[in-house]
Amino acid sequence: MYPLVYQKGMTIEKWHGYPRSQQILSIANELNRAQNSLLKEEIIHAEHAWERAFELTDLTIEDNPPRGFLKELLRFREMLGEIFLTHDSTAHKKLITALISLNSTAYNWLHL
Repeated sequence: MYPLVYQKGMTIEKWHGYPRSQQILSIANELNRAQNSLLKEEIIHAEHAWERAFELTDLTIEDNPPRGFLKELLRFREMLGEIFLTHDSTAHKKLITALISLNSTAYNWLHL
């Protein structure tokens, strides 16, 4: 794992202690911050939020998730990279929905 820039106090061991739903919601929280920054046209803040989302995603990947989940998480990361480069707010909203859909507990928590 590379040195974390934004999540300096986080370790893989600490991240592993969080339930998968909390991991997913933490990533989604950064995506929401990015979305809000895009709406305000604060691109640098959106990019920082995406970079934090990348770090949390990479921590989740390092957490040895089940193979099917890992495959979807890697696809999510690829899509996050595309959005990072294009700043496509429409695709960004879809990405948040796709991420939350990866975990039923996170999905249910947000859709009560």
